Amino acid sequence: MHAPAPSPAAAPHPSAEPAERRSLGFLIAVALAYAGGTIGFLPLLSLLLPMKIEAMAGDGRIALFSATAIAGATCASLSNILFGWLTDRSVARGGGRRGWMAAGIVATAASYVLVAAVTSPAGIVIAIALFQCAVNLLLAPLLAIMADEIPDSQKGIAGGLLSVASPLASAVAAGVVSAGLPDEASRLAVVAGAMAACTLPLVLLRARPLPPPPEAPAEAQVLRRDLLIAWIARLLLQIAGSVLSLYLLYYFESVVPGAPPLELAARVSHILMLAFIVPLPIAVLAGRLSDRVGRRKPFLFGAAGIAAAGLVMMAFARDWPAGAIGFGAWAIGSQVFLVLHATFAMQLLPSARHRGRDLGLVNLTNTLPALIGLTLTWSLATPHDFGVLMLTLAAISLCAGATVLAIRGRR
Repeated sequence: MHAPAPSPAAAPHPSAEPAERRSLGFLIAVALAYAGGTIGFLPLLSLLLPMKIEAMAGDGRIALFSATAIAGATCASLSNILFGWLTDRSVARGGGRRGWMAAGIVATAASYVLVAAVTSPAGIVIAIALFQCAVNLLLAPLLAIMADEIPDSQKGIAGGLLSVASPLASAVAAGVVSAGLPDEASRLAVVAGAMAACTLPLVLLRARPLPPPPEAPAEAQVLRRDLLIAWIARLLLQIAGSVLSLYLLYYFESVVPGAPPLELAARVSHILMLAFIVPLPIAVLAGRLSDRVGRRKPFLFGAAGIAAAGLVMMAFARDWPAGAIGFGAWAIGSQVFLVLHATFAMQLLPSARHRGRDLGLVNLTNTLPALIGLTLTWSLATPHDFGVLMLTLAAISLCAGATVLAIRGRR
């Protein structure tokens, strides 16, 4: 079956620019705010929380961490949809989304206080569930603002700029682990300050929503189908992403047995930062090229293939360099895929009136994979062997790239 010819809005092209383009400064403000949202959760979930749980549970860390992550992912899924829907209603009534972002900044900072204070397994599960609700109060309106205010012809470069989020968040994680801060509360205070510094500039900028495009029922039906396919593709790739974001420290403990925990955590934070810096220019270039040629799918397919190759390397790694190189390849492929997919999905939204809610449903591809990934990890991994799990994740990631090729309404 041949793909139907795209409508004029189906794919950006230099000769068909919208009436109003956004300045580079605005795109940078959006990317910086997205980085702030990532700082809100990445240092805590990837390093600080695993360290806290390992000290609390010892050899039972995988079970407790999995239970904590399941509770958090469930709350994140539901709260993102809820807050997206509430911001849609706010916009429909003549308000905006930035006030919700501001509330999310305050709520996330407050949730860190609870995370630092709890000392029991039950307490940490509850604290992370509340934290996930708070951080999604920040993230839900942020993503909807991007859909509201960035034209399709600039979504590729905007998506590329979003790749700055992981390096900045990883740098914060590395800093709070390596800086010799006296306790967990001090580390979380630094994270809260960095999150607020990155997100406030966008909150303070005046909203400039684009006029909603005309809604054609036939095209909307195609876009709903395509959005579902894109949802499945991102879900598949994010299964591996959720496992690595949560269990990376434990993976490297299996590859480098006997390493001192704090020293290994510092090394992991550094490789996180480097692995997410390298994809930044690649993602920006891929985004800009996809804007110019008006095609996203070939870039998404290639990125998924690179990610899968990195996971295969991690499966067979028996020392730090091999594991780190494999993770670097995974980081390049997955980051390019995810930032381009984020803006591609915004082009597939069938209705401008429900962007917040629909992006909340898309966000399930960030939270549901955690539930699937946790189940796979529990079934296939041990504290000393992640090989079978990595090979399984490589196959799933390759399927993600193949799935995106089935999208027909956009290129």
